[in-house]
Amino acid sequence: MPTLVLLRHGESDWNAENRFTGWVDVDLSPAGEKEALEAGRLLLAEREGSGLEPAVVHTSVLTRAVRTANLALDVMGRSYLPVRRHWRLNERHYGALQGLNKAETAERHGAEQVKLWRRSYDIPPPPLASDDPGHPAFDRRYAEVPPAALPATECLADVVRRLVPYYEDAIAPDLALRRSVLVVAHGNSIRALLKHLEGVSEEEIVGINIPTGIPRVYELDDRLELAEAPRYLGDPETVAAKAEAVANQAGARAR
Repeated sequence: MPTLVLLRHGESDWNAENRFTGWVDVDLSPAGEKEALEAGRLLLAEREGSGLEPAVVHTSVLTRAVRTANLALDVMGRSYLPVRRHWRLNERHYGALQGLNKAETAERHGAEQVKLWRRSYDIPPPPLASDDPGHPAFDRRYAEVPPAALPATECLADVVRRLVPYYEDAIAPDLALRRSVLVVAHGNSIRALLKHLEGVSEEEIVGINIPTGIPRVYELDDRLELAEAPRYLGDPETVAAKAEAVANQAGARAR
């Protein structure tokens, strides 16, 4: 059976500082490196238990996802696996919020406004100016991306629109070869994939939080539809605690 594993990168330096990160290329924190290694151990244990064996890896082009994949693959003894990287797996672009502390931003603009920017399905934060040095148009890794495709801000609906074509054009063909595929990405790009794969409504997706560093496994049928309920690897209490920590980042529980 085709198997898809989704893995959110380990904690980044800006996760630890509770800052909006988005497309800013921030590295893993020491805790995030440990989470990436633990993800590798969880996948290794799953391979020994059920035979799960990723044959190809997809990541975003951001360092925190790239390094999480590398560290996990090293633990698994599979550092030689082919890896495909694409900007469409990047985190949601948080526009002018990038770099700001989430709790301080909630104090300045109000918790409800920040909740809308963070968690609503179709309301993006204020955009970056086109001449802002932080705009992706000035980042060499996107030099071959059509300028009109590069976001200055995004809501989750925007992430779904840019990510689903990549899933259909690149990830699904790998799965169709009955290969297990590991995708290492970000909280919102994984939420977008989860929405697509599980048919989650726009109302429900705003209440779903993706824990860092814990693989989520999808067993699929020949039509690449769910064959059984998705599951996280590891201890359920740890999964719940990490998801709750994500929900509380802006100072009040987000739905």
